[in-house]
Amino acid sequence: MINFGNEVRNMSLLIKNIKSLAGIEEKGREIFSGKEMSSVGCLDDSFLIISDDKISEFGTMEQFRISDFGSQISEEIDASGKFVLPCWVDSHTHLVFASSREQEFMDRLHGLSYQEIANRGGGILNSANKLRAASEEELYESAWNRLNEIMMQGTGAVEIKSGYGLDKASELKMLNVISRLKKNHPLTIQSTFLGAHAVPLEYKDNKEKYMDLLISEMLPEIAEKKLADYCDVFCEEGYFTKAETIRILEAAKGYGILPKVHAEQLSHSGGIEAGVETGAISVDHLEYCNDKDISLLKNSVTMPTILPGAQFFLQLPFPPARKMIDAGLPLAIASDYNPGSSPSGNMNLMVALACIQYQLTPEEAINAATINSAYAMGISKTHGTITKGKKANVFITKEIPSLAYLPYSFGNTLIETVIINGKIENRS
Repeated sequence: MINFGNEVRNMSLLIKNIKSLAGIEEKGREIFSGKEMSSVGCLDDSFLIISDDKISEFGTMEQFRISDFGSQISEEIDASGKFVLPCWVDSHTHLVFASSREQEFMDRLHGLSYQEIANRGGGILNSANKLRAASEEELYESAWNRLNEIMMQGTGAVEIKSGYGLDKASELKMLNVISRLKKNHPLTIQSTFLGAHAVPLEYKDNKEKYMDLLISEMLPEIAEKKLADYCDVFCEEGYFTKAETIRILEAAKGYGILPKVHAEQLSHSGGIEAGVETGAISVDHLEYCNDKDISLLKNSVTMPTILPGAQFFLQLPFPPARKMIDAGLPLAIASDYNPGSSPSGNMNLMVALACIQYQLTPEEAINAATINSAYAMGISKTHGTITKGKKANVFITKEIPSLAYLPYSFGNTLIETVIINGKIENRS
């Protein structure tokens, strides 16, 4: 028997008879790399105790005795036949937007490419036009609903980017919305400034002037108002070059805003090189990542992040996810939730796609969508694993036979209960 004594004082929730508690990490690691990703720490026939908003204790049911806690437990959940996992961490989204873009979906079905649609005024510029016309309150309310949607699907933390404003007032409007969501919504949120998402039409013949606006006007005010944790750049042919990406990210670092990069999505444009050179916390997309890039990433602090929803929706080449893990790299998974290229924030689907399309094992995909994606958000000390003292963000599955059943049964809703900050947010 474990003698907990006075270690647990403000206990409120006990989850007992868990078929398997998955995602346990007791060694303090913040990243799983290479072969480490093939194992998920599990404890069968177990219990989990949540005190206030933290994970307080866990162990086997054989070790548990209710007499150790007395009246401290205010609520119990019987998880017989069910798995408990840390909530998904979605480290790349654009979920503040004004309108959907299903017409562009139809255009692609009729044979137009993503770039052809963008050249006709669609894509990012389409979202920018709609966002500029939307009020801050409209953006806040619609984003709030999307946050609730992904929370019910098991996501406990999410990064949100600006980048659909593309002028100072609209970018600040987006970042203000994200700031309000941070303060008010139960999900953990990180904010990213992505003013370098595209060159707006009014600067199409003078990109240098737009970059000066980003660096000399937007970044100082964003830093002063503490509106962004990260700065991102779409390093891509027709958008921003490697040199321009580095210039913007180095300027952001001067204000204490850390780098991220949209890298190698539509072509090989040097985004991974820019990310590694600037010490970016992550480089995301990676469909055109090559062997040289993999070697660069092996000697860096930068987390390679794949976005299966965007690759699937746009029918792009597969990123070399299997090769990266086999080379010893860590890997993260995020949704890229946005109206144009990944209109879904369902991380269960992203995990399944990574297994089905890229041949990740279920364990690798789960680690990529929890501990490694927490690193890519800068929150791995508090999220991403079942660890004492971390945020009590967990979900309970329905009765399922194995962890592999999660990606295997990709079209079904398998999450029964979501707990965020120690509070039950849904129970089916």
